Amino acid sequence: MAISYEQGTAVGIRAKDGIVLATDKRMSYGSFIMSRNAKKVYLFNNKAGIALTGLYADVSGLIRIMNAEINYYETTNEVSMSLYAISKLFSNILYSYKMLPFLIEALIGGIDRDGKPKIYTLDTLGSITEDKYMAVGSGGTTALGVLESTYNENLSVEEAEKIAVNALKTTMERDSSSGDGIDLLIIKTDEKPVEKSYKLKVVEEKQ
Repeated sequence: MAISYEQGTAVGIRAKDGIVLATDKRMSYGSFIMSRNAKKVYLFNNKAGIALTGLYADVSGLIRIMNAEINYYETTNEVSMSLYAISKLFSNILYSYKMLPFLIEALIGGIDRDGKPKIYTLDTLGSITEDKYMAVGSGGTTALGVLESTYNENLSVEEAEKIAVNALKTTMERDSSSGDGIDLLIIKTDEKPVEKSYKLKVVEEKQ
């Protein structure tokens, strides 16, 4: 039986003053839960981060590659890599492995050099699109329904955080590959990035 690589859910929201990236904490393989504390959202520098879903080995490998490339660029050029450049770098890496692709989906978000918050969506072959909000992974359809019903362009980062958490909570109630908690990365235009983590118990035990 083929096992889908769409394991877990990631959400990205662009607010008027920053962005929010969020993922669940479950790592699964088919119906088997391998970990309840998997990290799938990462900070690249003070202006950019990434949230991923898919095979966890591919997630970990890509993060190592990206950190090495970004650190080399910033050390060599003595300037931070822009959000768009990070997104294109990630896209190029994914496309270069198109014959044996990384089985992931990703959302890259942050503050670009023009000072504007942006979210980019990338598929397993590196196709890249800019979005106001997006959800990917096994629970992406459910989460996207929540985002579409609540999003507006005047959201603050605090409001976007609440929507992202609500979207993932809703998804966890319906998608067995998503669960166990939420990791958040919040990047605002005028503040240092903030990482948050919540452990959740979606299904309550009977009393």
